[in-house]
Amino acid sequence: MVESREVKTARRLARKEKLVAVAAGREPADLVFKNATYVNVFCSTLDRGDVAVSDRLIAGMGGPYHGRVEIDMTGKLLLPGFFDAHIHLESSMVRPAEFARAVLPHGTTTVVTDPHEIANVLGVHGIEYMLQATEGLPMDVRFMLPSCVPATPWDESGAVLDADALRPLYGRKHVEGLAEMMDFVSVANGDPAVLRKIVDAQNEHRRIDGHAPGLSGYDLSAYIAAGVYSDHECSDLEGALARLSRGQYIMIREGTAARNLDALADLLKGPTHTYCMFCTDDKHPSDLLELGHIDYILKRAIALGVDPIIAVKCASHHAARYFKLNNRGAVAPGFLADLLVVDDFDHFTIEQVYRKGVLVCDHGEVLPFDEPQPAEYLARHAHDTVHVRRLSAADFACAGPLGVVEMVPGEIVSADGGKADHIDLGTDTLKIAVIERHGGSGNIGLGYLRGYGLKSGAVAATVAHDSHNLIVVGADEQSMADAANRCAEMGGGLLVMEGGRSRAEVALPIAGLMSELPLRALNEQLESAKEVAFGLGVNRGIDPFMTLSFMALPVIPTLRVTTRGVFDVSRQAYV
Repeated sequence: MVESREVKTARRLARKEKLVAVAAGREPADLVFKNATYVNVFCSTLDRGDVAVSDRLIAGMGGPYHGRVEIDMTGKLLLPGFFDAHIHLESSMVRPAEFARAVLPHGTTTVVTDPHEIANVLGVHGIEYMLQATEGLPMDVRFMLPSCVPATPWDESGAVLDADALRPLYGRKHVEGLAEMMDFVSVANGDPAVLRKIVDAQNEHRRIDGHAPGLSGYDLSAYIAAGVYSDHECSDLEGALARLSRGQYIMIREGTAARNLDALADLLKGPTHTYCMFCTDDKHPSDLLELGHIDYILKRAIALGVDPIIAVKCASHHAARYFKLNNRGAVAPGFLADLLVVDDFDHFTIEQVYRKGVLVCDHGEVLPFDEPQPAEYLARHAHDTVHVRRLSAADFACAGPLGVVEMVPGEIVSADGGKADHIDLGTDTLKIAVIERHGGSGNIGLGYLRGYGLKSGAVAATVAHDSHNLIVVGADEQSMADAANRCAEMGGGLLVMEGGRSRAEVALPIAGLMSELPLRALNEQLESAKEVAFGLGVNRGIDPFMTLSFMALPVIPTLRVTTRGVFDVSRQAYV
């Protein structure tokens, strides 16, 4: 039954009366953290006193306060819950509930996700799937609407989300704005179709996030003037300062695919820290298990000489303020009681995590919760996303020379490797293909890849940014066909094929992007598959699957492979 306006107002008024009575010391709190040392994000100080919680909110600090439950915090720190300002949940390769189980022990209580991975596969249905799969989790998940589906006009994705498709979604709960505007070329050139998306977000008084690596000068000014408020693609101090000087906020990214904290740490050692926050962008299973999440960035920042209180502010309050979520990210009256109990700044062991005043994680153990289930029609749709006809070696043959994508060690950018007309293992020249898998054209784009290292067999995946078609690289055409066919039979995933036999598989049946397994079990499969790929010659300096996935993304220079062939990003033309 839907509450009437009068009933809802009466309920809120009763809560407000109780909150005020607790804050004034007239009534006992539900929970009191006694003798706490807490970070004051407004004064940049460590303050001491009692912290009282009423219902879901912090009622007051100092005190003394008394409560139905009292916890002695002597010698402990009380911090606001951590906030990931930009992430694609699908990059973890697990269901949102499993992601929550992974990051809650690390103190993350709020994330802002851009579901453009699943939206490129399922369109609006993909966004709806993620909205339903995150509803009611013991972690707050906020959404930015994908701005570029497909990422460029050169991609073939499972949907096209124009301004008309996005506009109704601003009315949905938890939608905060427009996600990373990757098509910075169209913005700077004043493309009306792209600018309309920005205007729609501004009409709703929402944030617009940026993605503009290497942009400078007039084009950068045009991009920011259009209304793009932030960027997470800064990899050097000069580029970050150019954006800050023009009024943009900087999301300092330290994820799996890109790590920028070392280059940008000096931003946190002066007044510019006020406009900085932390994000991960992409966070793969092994990183979540071995390194952590926002807590890892915070600890590394402190190790780089950043004041611990400033690090805490960048991990919490700055992102909340940027997204206008004004009741979180601080230990202060009226703020959500999303709180962390930490031993000290030296060891930084997160002992307990509270979400809206309720204990959700105790010494690394996430308390049980009911996993939200998307509607049956959405689940069925999400498990039927690989539509590829049966392929043969002939489908990967080519008569003339094709462009060579030259991998750059340690980077996801590539170089122009000229042209080739055959596979040559002696020069590490492999064939690469991107196969349209959304049931549209059925196109197969072919090219060559150098620097991957594979000596036999093939590697295939349905994780291929951003349109997530089926990508395969091989030492021979028959292995490529075998790998593509098996990947389609699996309903999507990652695999290594050799001699007509699948040597390793990681099934990702949810949109070809996410597993049904728990994180640890998935990671074991993934790491085993990587070892098999390394055993077939893939260079150990790269991730066999993650690195391959970026070879299909035509917004990163220089050459990429799309379903139509090798594309030169710099020239915006096919080779």
